[in-house]
Amino acid sequence: MNEKIQELLSRLRLKGIAGALDQELQRAEKEGISASEVLYRLLIEEQAYRQNQSLLYRLKKAKIPCDWTLKTFPFHRQPGVSKAQIGELAGLAFIERKENIVFIGNTGTGKSGLAIGILRQALLSGYRGRFYLAQDLFDELYASLADRSSPKLIQRLSRYDLLVIDELGYLNLKPEQSNAFFKLMEDRYGKKSTILTTNLAYPEWYDLFQRKHLVDALLDRLQHYCITIRIDGPSLRTAPHGKE
Repeated sequence: MNEKIQELLSRLRLKGIAGALDQELQRAEKEGISASEVLYRLLIEEQAYRQNQSLLYRLKKAKIPCDWTLKTFPFHRQPGVSKAQIGELAGLAFIERKENIVFIGNTGTGKSGLAIGILRQALLSGYRGRFYLAQDLFDELYASLADRSSPKLIQRLSRYDLLVIDELGYLNLKPEQSNAFFKLMEDRYGKKSTILTTNLAYPEWYDLFQRKHLVDALLDRLQHYCITIRIDGPSLRTAPHGKE
């Protein structure tokens, strides 16, 4: 009978129940557990299995490049960052409010680590998210112009609860790339949250995009629902205490 049950569970793709079945049946026989409790415990196992698989899927699709978490971030080495403020952001209320976050600071000050840590927290909490290096995003947007798939790409990117765009700096951008980026940010405005990391102060964005009226519109939308965090601190890439 167990073989028949396992075969049926396999067909129904109830892998959580299948993995716990033998153990729960043995426990029920040993402890005299009722059939309803056995069924309940098996359904709990199936739920936990599906939640874990969903998390693994979200983590995979997010394309996070490293293992940064907010727990491992060296706050003690970066006085330019308020641990309390980051802890509040980790509560993810900003996502519910559809707010943006912009980290501005020099190279190596921890902007990417904080953005990735918040993104990871969002994924663990059930949100869908995606990480992009800014250059990779602009290249993908430009490539989509060739086969006219830009609307589909922008639509897909607009659905993420949290989009992280890392290292927005002095890139060599074509007008078409800038236009597609502005369209993406416009579609996400007031609907989804975006985290940007950059070493450029807001006035320097005009030099990057070379289109004043579009940058005016972008900054107006971006900052309307925005938390700007300026990190004025040392580089974390320098080993502490003179060590390498």
